[in-house]
Amino acid sequence: MSVPLTHDVTQLLKAWRAGDQGALDKLTPLVYEQLHRVARHYMSTQPDGHTLQTTALVNEAYLRLVDCAQTNWQDRAHFFAVSAQVMRRILIDFARARGARKRGGDAPHISLDDTPTVGIEPNMKLLALDSALKALASFDERKSKVVELRFFGGLSIEETAEVLQISAETVVRDWRVAKIWLLRELREEH
Repeated sequence: MSVPLTHDVTQLLKAWRAGDQGALDKLTPLVYEQLHRVARHYMSTQPDGHTLQTTALVNEAYLRLVDCAQTNWQDRAHFFAVSAQVMRRILIDFARARGARKRGGDAPHISLDDTPTVGIEPNMKLLALDSALKALASFDERKSKVVELRFFGGLSIEETAEVLQISAETVVRDWRVAKIWLLRELREEH
C-alpha cells in the first residue's frame, strides 16, 4: 500500500470532525497501516509472552480514537501523535493491570521482607520509562513530547517538528538531550 497523501488524510480528518461518517470510512484504510506499524513498534518493546497482540492494540486504539471525533484534528501528523499517546496509555494500563494481578490484585498482601530481590520485569521497564517521561515533562514538556512522538509514535523528525511547530533542528537537539536525560534517569532508578 502506498503512503497516503498528507492532504487527503488531513481533509478526511476535518470532514470526520464535521460529522461526515463517510469520511471516517474512507480514512480508516488510509491510516490503518501506519497505526499497525506504530503498534508493531510498541509491541516489539514488550516482553515475550505478552498477551496483548498488535492487532488488538490497534483495534483498542482505534475505538478510543473514534470516541475522539470532536478533537480538532490539525493534520495527519497530529492524528498519529494522538494515536501514539493512546497506544502508550493502553500499554501502560495493561502493564499496571497485569502487575496488579501478579501481586494478587485484591488479595491480602503479606510482607516478604526476607526474600531476595529479583531483577526488574520487562513490563516494569515500560512503567519506569513512563515515570521518567512524566518527570521530564515536569520541567521540559517539549522534550517529553519529542520523545513521545518519535519513540512511541514513530513520527519522523519532520513530522514531529510539524506537530510541535518547531524546527527540525530543534527536534534533533531535543531528541538527543532527552535520550541522554532519560537514560541517566532510568539508571538512577535502578
